[in-house]
Amino acid sequence: MPPKRLEVLKTRKLFIGGKFPRGESGRVLAARSLDGKVALGNFCHASRKDFRDAVVAARTAQAGWAKQSAYLRGQILYRAAEMLEQRAGELAHEIQRTAGSASQAGREVAAAIDRLVYYAGWTDKFPQLFGSVNPVASSHFNFTIPEPMGVVAVLCPDQPALLALVSLVAPAILSGNATVLLASETMPLAAITFAEILATSDLPGGVVNILTGLRAELVPHVAGHLDVNAIVDGAGDPEIGKIAQGGSAVNLKRYARRELATRDWFSEKAGSPYWILDTVELKTAWHPIGL
Repeated sequence: MPPKRLEVLKTRKLFIGGKFPRGESGRVLAARSLDGKVALGNFCHASRKDFRDAVVAARTAQAGWAKQSAYLRGQILYRAAEMLEQRAGELAHEIQRTAGSASQAGREVAAAIDRLVYYAGWTDKFPQLFGSVNPVASSHFNFTIPEPMGVVAVLCPDQPALLALVSLVAPAILSGNATVLLASETMPLAAITFAEILATSDLPGGVVNILTGLRAELVPHVAGHLDVNAIVDGAGDPEIGKIAQGGSAVNLKRYARRELATRDWFSEKAGSPYWILDTVELKTAWHPIGL
């Protein structure tokens, strides 16, 4: 009999600027099954330099993304949902290998697809919900218009790894923001597979950047970075939240917390259009009334 060959385990790369670079430090972490007994591959351990590169990529992409029409942004997000549907089986398998339940994995992928379609439909509707025409006492039109904040850092919880990621990133980018995500620390494989979907979709490179690694190491850099405009914290860790809020005071980043139990990510609590409001600024414009 021929000797049994050793399986070549895949090393998942980071997703920065639409590309898949290796971590700057060369460090990797092992991805394992839920019981910790089975090695599923490796993933990059992002460093401070990787995070800074991701912010640069996000800032570079943000202006062009914000200039796209709301209709086009919605079509691009819907296209990503279509591609997610095509690779649903692969994603369910990734989740099953780390979480252990085939039925739960399939349910999570289906919910993630539906959530992405749902938020894709809000791209051309949220300005009507959050904007207004204001009555004024002079001969002017006065408009309040929601506009994207810029670069948003997103902290994802460990579970559900894929559904929470989609639920957090979609309301942030649909308005024209660009994002840097810290994926699930213990179950990051689905996040990188989702990055492969985004890389082959119509989403411009840099609008979504995904890092894997240790939250405790990266969050202080996230909180203190002066070119990050907002932090959406779905990690569910009070200590991480304190670090993020403390650093946010340096340049007055907006901080939004998403404290949901695992089951609540499947509910309407994680599909609120008011989550869009957390990463937009309401700007008022005056225009004289012509004769």
